[in-house]
Amino acid sequence: MTDPVAQFTAWLDEAARSGEPEPTAMALATADARGGPAVRMVLLKHVDARGFVFYTNLESPKAADLAANPRAALCFYWNLTGRQVRISGLAERVADAEADAYFATRPRLSQLGAWASKQSRPMRGYYDLEQACAALALRYHIGAVPRPPFWSGYRVVPDRIEFWKQKPFRRHERIIHVLENGRWGEQWLYP
Repeated sequence: MTDPVAQFTAWLDEAARSGEPEPTAMALATADARGGPAVRMVLLKHVDARGFVFYTNLESPKAADLAANPRAALCFYWNLTGRQVRISGLAERVADAEADAYFATRPRLSQLGAWASKQSRPMRGYYDLEQACAALALRYHIGAVPRPPFWSGYRVVPDRIEFWKQKPFRRHERIIHVLENGRWGEQWLYP
């Protein structure tokens, strides 16, 4: 029986080695309280047996969706290797210490950008963002930039992981792993 998280990590590493421009890019699908779907690209920042982690503004539409409906789906597609991985499960907030540790590794300008962005809210023009970043650069001109209280991460704890591998003549390989009673089951699927 294959460990699907280990399999995912191997495929991610292979995608990175193949020259895939952004191997950690993933489509994140959520649904609001009424079931209205939304999908957007985010970056995977960590993966282990506990799940798949990404970070965001907690006042964003994706965070609102996850507060109303914690089920989420992820999709990775690596064109250069002809592979796709689909993941679904419950999204949970990462611990503050984990978010703090990751935030501290980000480039300073990205840290300031996290403070400056009122994600998905209207602005008059790009200058509004530049002005906010400049003000924050003055505020935090030396020393560490703390993590904003409205910025953190989510871990999608998988209960389904599907692997798809492109083959000639649409004879693709598909295998789904489903978590049941704490154990991963494996099933081949027609493409």
